[in-house]
Amino acid sequence: MELIASINGAINGVVWGPPMLILLVGAGILLTIRTAGVQFRKFGYALKNTIGKVFKKSEAKEGEVTPFQAVTTALAATVGTGNIAGITAAVTLGGPGSIFWLWITALFGMCTKYSEVLLAVKYRERNKYGDWVGGPMYYIKNGLGKGWKWLGAIFCIFGALAAFGIGNAVQVGNITSSINTVITAFNPEFSAQSTVNLVLGIILAVLAAIVLFGGIKRLGSVTEKLVPVMAVVYIVACVCVIVYNAEYLPAIFRDIFKGAFTPAGATGGAVGSMMLCITWGVKRGVFSNEAGLGSAPMAHAATSEKDPVRQGLYGIFEVFMDTIVICTLSGVTVLCGFYAGGLNGMMEYGVKGDTSLNAAALGTVFGMKGGSIIIALCLALFAFSTVLSWSLYGTRCCEFLFGPKAIRPYQVIFVIIIIVGATMDLTLAWDIADTLNGLMAIPNLIALVGLSGVVVKETKDYFNNRHKEFD
Repeated sequence: MELIASINGAINGVVWGPPMLILLVGAGILLTIRTAGVQFRKFGYALKNTIGKVFKKSEAKEGEVTPFQAVTTALAATVGTGNIAGITAAVTLGGPGSIFWLWITALFGMCTKYSEVLLAVKYRERNKYGDWVGGPMYYIKNGLGKGWKWLGAIFCIFGALAAFGIGNAVQVGNITSSINTVITAFNPEFSAQSTVNLVLGIILAVLAAIVLFGGIKRLGSVTEKLVPVMAVVYIVACVCVIVYNAEYLPAIFRDIFKGAFTPAGATGGAVGSMMLCITWGVKRGVFSNEAGLGSAPMAHAATSEKDPVRQGLYGIFEVFMDTIVICTLSGVTVLCGFYAGGLNGMMEYGVKGDTSLNAAALGTVFGMKGGSIIIALCLALFAFSTVLSWSLYGTRCCEFLFGPKAIRPYQVIFVIIIIVGATMDLTLAWDIADTLNGLMAIPNLIALVGLSGVVVKETKDYFNNRHKEFD
């Protein structure tokens, strides 16, 4: 086991190391240049035609979901524990300046996600059940050509396996851990965690099975209700802390910009490397919004929207909401708690922080128990929604590899792993799944670069001609 862990650690260091992060951001820069910065030029248009039409009634046929349901399904996967625990780790290990590099990653990631979604809709297919299916494997096969189908298969192997860990066991483990933290906060002598974890695992498995076995329309119906609720709860809680500690905001934003280039000056020397600051900001940005990994396009491909560019606009909104809004609120909230003295003895730059810091920061307004409850609730909602979306991603990958007959067996295994993830220590399995998650990006990035001309052509044609049909 130690040998496997060592080998995986070496691969993971490459997969999630500076070269891969440079490739991910580099793809975003290339696509931004080739589309003349569509995410900047048309940002207002994108918001107007995505979140601006959220209350406009939209119908979807059998095997489809509405454009909003497609984006909430994708957001359900991207808005996860990384938006809370991941950003806290970035701030503590990379300093306040990591938030600046998080923003830079998101700005280019908007174009990457826009391109992924556009291609997913353009090259999608109907399966034998009448559902729209799409994603990197389909735009590799139908866009690059059938001679590249093997590359799509590699993406699916990594994706189907990663879904069991990153999209399942890890998320369920975070749910049980956060709930146990709340129980312990009220009863420090509590010692029946294993029983509670088993019960929680069974409950989560049953809930996931009900949604998962109901098909894409039920999944879209659940996420369109769950995602807005969980986002609003967390955003409101963070805004309350930030407003309450508003006097510290000038110093916080000064250190964010100062620390981006001179981290030692913003952290008292605890974080001395600018490269470390950049790495943590970029890494958590990519982890959070998944731009370039190829996961979200599988959700967007099920949309009832016929125009690839119009659905692609949701990719821009998705990254903006996930990273620029929610991740920034997480980071600034923790810094507010730190600057206000609410994290004394708990937070130290250069030492990886966990969700106890988020709870303590919220505790400056809501009390320690209140902060713990809010974090546990948000983590539970974020993580469970991620499980639902990744169940779709894993299923689509398995279907591409083995055909429709493999869908139900894969879903059954996925549900069983929810219980396993709630009751066992799967550290090595999670680490391996993390590596597989990163490996998904390689085939997807090859396809994005290879099909960048298609993205440019579709974008120009839409804004020069087709948009008049919709505006």
